[in-house]
Amino acid sequence: MTTTPRTTGELILVLGATGKTGRRIVPRLRAAGRTVRAASRSGETRFDWNERSTWAPALDGVTALYLVAPEEPEPVTDFVAQAEAAGVRRFVVLSGRGVDVSGESFLAGMARADRVVQEADVDWTVIRANNFAQNFDEDFAHAPLLAGRLALPVGDIAEPFVDVEDIADVVVALLTEEGHSGRVYDLSGPRALTYAEAVAEIAAASGRPMRFEAVTAEQFLAELRAGDVPESLARELAAVFTFTAEGHLSPLATGVRDVLGREPRDFTEYVKAAAARGAWAR
Repeated sequence: MTTTPRTTGELILVLGATGKTGRRIVPRLRAAGRTVRAASRSGETRFDWNERSTWAPALDGVTALYLVAPEEPEPVTDFVAQAEAAGVRRFVVLSGRGVDVSGESFLAGMARADRVVQEADVDWTVIRANNFAQNFDEDFAHAPLLAGRLALPVGDIAEPFVDVEDIADVVVALLTEEGHSGRVYDLSGPRALTYAEAVAEIAAASGRPMRFEAVTAEQFLAELRAGDVPESLARELAAVFTFTAEGHLSPLATGVRDVLGREPRDFTEYVKAAAARGAWAR
């Protein structure tokens, strides 16, 4: 795709600026000379989806934003309308791969943002990402791996996990280049591997004993409940992995290459880098 740089005079709002994607996007944008307002509940600019009084100060003067939706979809429609009224003309939205199939049955906030922004009178781009490679060291899989066993209801399905570093590069390009308006990009890694294969790679690189165990959705829910995971979150996670097990996320996607003109980062590269910094050492 042929692209041209966007104006450097705009103010870019990054929501979820302390999260997995946001904390990588903000320094990239600033290194590129862009003016960024980093917003989150604990960030440089306070923003809380449940405290609407924080919305207007975060949006003041903003012309482009990166939208990471809340878990609950309820605030999304009003926020997008308020942002549009405040003068935001460029939206880049993080969504989940397969929401065109699953709707709001899970990841409801992302699915709502995906739909609402496309219906707004703005320039929009949506990225629908596979499960993150970084979930193995920064999210739900980390503690189980350290304990030696990751149990999920995904069977032997293969998935091309996407590296969050690639997502950050894509978002920066979408916020700073022309030529992406009205596009939906699916983002995945360059090869699909099963969770058992992924865990085996991590075990080999970290030198820790680890194994993957395929369990049923009922067994998964029972283990989460035994660990005092809230019922709503337990059911959300079970729905995500049941959807994954159905194969919706298995095909390779071309979004990283379409936007950046290069292949996405391989899972092995992620594992080696994470192991080298001690991600699974403690």
